[in-house]
Amino acid sequence: MKTIKYILLSAILIGFSSCSEDDSNDMVVEPLPELTTGSADFSKYVAVGASFTAGYTDGGLFIAGQENSFPKIMSEQFAMGGGGSFTQPLMNDNTGGILVGGTPATGYRLVFGGAGPVPLNTYLTNLGAPVPPITTEAGNNIGSNFNNFGIPGAKSWHLVTPGYAALNPYYARIASAPTATVLADAMAQSPTFFSLSEVGGNDVLGYATTGGDGTNTITPIGQFDTALNALVNGLTSNGAKGVVTNVPYITDLPHFTTVPYNALNPSNPALAPQIPTLNAQLYGPLDNIFTAYGEPNRVNPLSTTMANPVLIHDETAINRSAEITGALTPVLGAQTAAVFGAIFGQARQATASDLLVLPSSSVIATTVAGIPAPVNVNGVSYPLQDKWVLLPSEQLEIRNATDAYNASISSVATSKGLALVDLNAILTQAASSGIEFDDYQMNTSLVFGGLVSLDGVHLTSRGYALMANKFLDAIDATYGSNFRASGNVAKAGNYPTNFTPALQ
Repeated sequence: MKTIKYILLSAILIGFSSCSEDDSNDMVVEPLPELTTGSADFSKYVAVGASFTAGYTDGGLFIAGQENSFPKIMSEQFAMGGGGSFTQPLMNDNTGGILVGGTPATGYRLVFGGAGPVPLNTYLTNLGAPVPPITTEAGNNIGSNFNNFGIPGAKSWHLVTPGYAALNPYYARIASAPTATVLADAMAQSPTFFSLSEVGGNDVLGYATTGGDGTNTITPIGQFDTALNALVNGLTSNGAKGVVTNVPYITDLPHFTTVPYNALNPSNPALAPQIPTLNAQLYGPLDNIFTAYGEPNRVNPLSTTMANPVLIHDETAINRSAEITGALTPVLGAQTAAVFGAIFGQARQATASDLLVLPSSSVIATTVAGIPAPVNVNGVSYPLQDKWVLLPSEQLEIRNATDAYNASISSVATSKGLALVDLNAILTQAASSGIEFDDYQMNTSLVFGGLVSLDGVHLTSRGYALMANKFLDAIDATYGSNFRASGNVAKAGNYPTNFTPALQ
């Protein structure tokens, strides 16, 4: 029996030994190849662009966000292949604001307040906590010897316009002279490699965020092309190689997709009791008038069981002011009927094709100053004005301009042999099915999607890390480097999706 016992014990030990050896073999990991930079020279990398390039996030520019800008993340990988130091014009604090002559030109960064994004100062005040001061003064010029020339708010042509510092506090801090251009200051750094990003983004974004109301127009394609060619010709004039991005469809961003068109919910105790009166005195009469003139679905009575669309002003709608005035004069009198005609002549209910900008969430159901009750409640009894809504026709203008910009960017990148990042396709994927980044599935949902920050437009730090990796992939494909294959890429877990209010 002892012999049998020892044989069994020996067999068990051999079995364990075999499993251990097999497991060990299974755990063997092939070493990654050493990094090669191909034909690119990263010894002096300079980034040119707008807010994404600067590291703008959560509605502000601040130290922690800048330290996670996509150019800074890229520079850390470039350093592994001979890249030099990368300096940025860091803000003085983490408030997110900037002063012009001691007065805030931009406010505090956004933080998550439990129900949604709120300004840092509001959040801290509600807690009874001290609010840190904004200390970055645009008038204190800190020189222009930097690698990052990301200028929040800059349109394509701003980057080549002399004297732009007088119009932009972020550039005023670093402009080499009052008449300097962003391009010339970037070229003065003698780059061997450059990134040119989101050129064209602000050229349509300003129009979109103002609801296409005409206060911030889309840059004409001819003006854009002139600026783009000047930028690329300048940056490549000394033989530098580089990478450029195209422009995403910005209406895929949560700034335009978060607020529902049917935000009037009858379960809201403030709205429900008013529905019968609203239908009797406003929606019913308007429905009858519009129907009589061949527009039966322009305004419908509010439902007591389903979410209702907000009431909006549509400058493309047939103006029925005269018809409304005429129909209501026998009931309301000529003066009051004329007021109704003026207010509702181009009103209609929103549809799923309309996009409400993110700030409209704080406007809907508020009262309109100077307008008499009961027709003075935004989106309910008073049409939500143009700046809060992107109509389908305005969305088409944005898409057409974006497509034209992207055709130019692709053509210039090809002619100059530059790497091209398809930021448009990346955002489209993130907005539809989501995009995988290491162990994370990221999408464009506000607050919880992980990709877009609390302002609904700019990326989170993790989003910028993903963007940096997409740049590195394009560089690999164009210049024969192997950042991806060698493992020299950003890791998602090293970058946050939000910053604590305690960060000061």
